[in-house]
Amino acid sequence: MAFLITIWQDWLYTPLLNLLIIFYNTSTNFNLGWAVVQLTVFIRILLLPFTIIVQQDRVINDDLRKEIGEAQSDLASDPVQRKIIVRQILRRRRVRPWAKATTIGVQLLVLVLLYQVFLGGINSGEKLNVLYSSVATPDFVNTIFYGIDIGTRGFILPLIVVVLLLLETTFALWMRRQYNDFNDLLYLILFPAFTFIALYYLASVKALFILTSMVFSIIVTAISTAIFKMVENNKTTEEKKKKQKIKIKRIK
Repeated sequence: MAFLITIWQDWLYTPLLNLLIIFYNTSTNFNLGWAVVQLTVFIRILLLPFTIIVQQDRVINDDLRKEIGEAQSDLASDPVQRKIIVRQILRRRRVRPWAKATTIGVQLLVLVLLYQVFLGGINSGEKLNVLYSSVATPDFVNTIFYGIDIGTRGFILPLIVVVLLLLETTFALWMRRQYNDFNDLLYLILFPAFTFIALYYLASVKALFILTSMVFSIIVTAISTAIFKMVENNKTTEEKKKKQKIKIKRIK
């Protein structure tokens, strides 16, 4: 147990707090809100390889679903051949759940660590005493971020998170044409509602961390999806050309 406490305190909590104060002292004009934003972006950049893997899997699986739908439609009168083609398509399915689990797990860990950082007030001597000798100890840590005290509870940042989450979820369901399903509609309503309640009863810093991470994800998703879509379309085009060549050879 003592070993686990040492790992948590010395290898996780203390380095994160020091990194947060470094951002606060150097590049945020002494604003802890911007320090949290920079910390979040820094962590997401470290997790970027895993995020890209997740996005690649999502694009591939979306294309596979479309391909399966087309195969089932084209071979509706031949169930045997249809099953063979579907199995061949599914063999190309590449899902790497460890990448998504790593990304989510690290972010949850940081959320818990941030909870400990702000528990009891970040300006307490107990918190600032664990700073490394190379890190300047601020006289006072400013927790006001655009009029919002991120060290206390509030509804503004949780509300912004929920609105963005609602828009993101609605768009995802619309893209998959699943918005008429009752379970999806229920999820669309309940998940944002529970998220708001959970964030409201925590310090606003959690909502700021989640909001920054969501914006980062949206940007990365837009860029990576465009790239992977282009790659997958090129692969599909090449495969169609090969099939056409094979058919021409068979006819000859």
